[in-house]
Formats: sequence, structure tokens, C-alpha cells
Amino acid sequence: MSYGIGEASRATGIKVPTIRYYEGVGLLPPPSRSEGKQRRYQREDIVRLNFIRHARDLGFEIGDIRELLTLSKQPDQSCDEIDVITRRHLSDVERRISQLSALRAELLRMVSECSHGRVSECRVIETLSETGRPDTRARRDGGTDPAL
Repeated sequence: MSYGIGEASRATGIKVPTIRYYEGVGLLPPPSRSEGKQRRYQREDIVRLNFIRHARDLGFEIGDIRELLTLSKQPDQSCDEIDVITRRHLSDVERRISQLSALRAELLRMVSECSHGRVSECRVIETLSETGRPDTRARRDGGTDPAL
């Protein structure tokens, strides 16, 4: 059985443009085409797309997913490389959790010090104007702001 791109999208929960993107970056091989030049996906493509979606849901980067897909085609090999990739990702996640915890603590402190008075007396505005500790000022994406 083969699937059109819309069917593949519904079967995997991945939007059509994202499926095209995964083809473009080489995570998904180019599909066969119908006589009308429509993409046709096979069952193994759906399995691969589900793998990619799950890996993305877990926060793996495209390069890591590419490497994991390559390694998955070598079932008799040691999984040491997979372990290295996963441990590296786990370390990144733990670092981001730490940064978010520091961010949460700073925001809680700011809110708790707010007297809900006038803007001219606002502790939140005052705090944001201070030169605080860089370790508590993290961007939303988990990195530290190099401008700080």
C-alpha cells in the first residue's frame, strides 16, 4: 500500500510542509512518484516519519536524528554511539532545566517583591533595569544571551 503526502501526514501527525522539509534535509529519502507526479510513500516511510517525529518530540536535533537513523540500519553493531548521542542530549536537557530553574527563581523573586503600586515604584521594572547575575538571565531557547 502506498500513501499520498496528505495520508502520510494524517498517519504520522506531521504536517505536509514538515514532511517536505525532512525530504529536503535528507531525513526521508525522496519518495516514488505517481504518473501524475504525486509523492507516494510506502509503509517503511511512515515508520521512518514516526521515528523522526518521536525523536523531535524528545528534542533531538536534525543531525542527531540523521545519525540515529543511520545507526538503526546496523542492527548488529554496538549501541555505544547511540548511547553517546543520547547522553549528550540528556546533558543538554539537564543544562536547560537548570537554566529554567534559575529563571523561575528570579521571576518568582521579582513577583514576590512587587508591591502592586505605581510603575514608578515597580520592583519588576527596577529589577529588569539592574545588572544582575548572568547565570540567572537565560533566553527562552535555553541559551545565555551573549549580549549580557
